[in-house]
Amino acid sequence: MDAKVKRFLDASPPRFGVLGTINADGTPHQAVIWYTLRGDLIVLNSKEGRIWPTNLRRDERCSLLVEDGWDYVALRGSVEIIDDAAEGQADIAEMARRYWPDDAEMRIRDRFQPQRRVSFHLRPLSIATHGDLD
Repeated sequence: MDAKVKRFLDASPPRFGVLGTINADGTPHQAVIWYTLRGDLIVLNSKEGRIWPTNLRRDERCSLLVEDGWDYVALRGSVEIIDDAAEGQADIAEMARRYWPDDAEMRIRDRFQPQRRVSFHLRPLSIATHGDLD
């Protein structure tokens, strides 16, 4: 992943991603998600029981699109499932501080800590870009 793509994905304020997964019947499913970038790794996190994490447990292939108007990065690959409760909580706390900097600690405590969270590590197999990404 080149530096320009990393800067685009790690922008502040943070951008949202649109995650594409495959439903059990073969149809596509999309969800708007938070993510964080760690080197060439994209970390995703969800409350257990939602459609997209259920889909990724069955079929680890996915796509992630991050856009800003006409500029975008489209990534495709497979995820590694991280089934560690402590890591899931740490990941969602990191994302909450990124996406909700003003009241993250209250939301972490009241909303996320009671939940069973799961993380996914996406190492893109392909990356397509459009626009300047600046």
